[in-house]
Amino acid sequence: MKEVYTNLFIGDDNDCMTCSTDPGFSIVHACQSCHQGALNYKSSLPSTHPSCLIYENDTQLYLNMVDVPYELQSEFTHPVFKSAMEFIHREIKNKNVLVHCNFGYSRSPSLGLVYLAINGIIPNKSLEDAVNEYVKLYPKYAPGRGITLYMQNNWDFLMNELLKLK
Repeated sequence: MKEVYTNLFIGDDNDCMTCSTDPGFSIVHACQSCHQGALNYKSSLPSTHPSCLIYENDTQLYLNMVDVPYELQSEFTHPVFKSAMEFIHREIKNKNVLVHCNFGYSRSPSLGLVYLAINGIIPNKSLEDAVNEYVKLYPKYAPGRGITLYMQNNWDFLMNELLKLK
């Protein structure tokens, strides 16, 4: 687990286990396995299920995110990113926030990168500039192809839409 900004931590499943019982932490679970566990299902939920993509329970936000070798579809990924940014923005004022995925290389650090960019902590004019600065804070950043393509093709949208959440 690495603190990339005041009260914002990026980590993996092990960090989630450590922080899950700590009342000083709110957690963003950026992994399908945690989403499945929270909603008690095995393979997938119907797309009509109200918590198909996002489930929030008090100080826990469960995102149905997977790493895939093709671009993440914006109609599913935009709401996930927006929900994560809103949650972090709200919770970080009073608690530590852990954003985790299974290994801490791709999904959770990508959410952390976007949060820092929309808040002007790292450059946000281009994804390349943001990544170059972010890896100084989080050297383990190694996004998968799907999330990389999504962020490359939607950077301007993410910055323009999510800046409004501040």
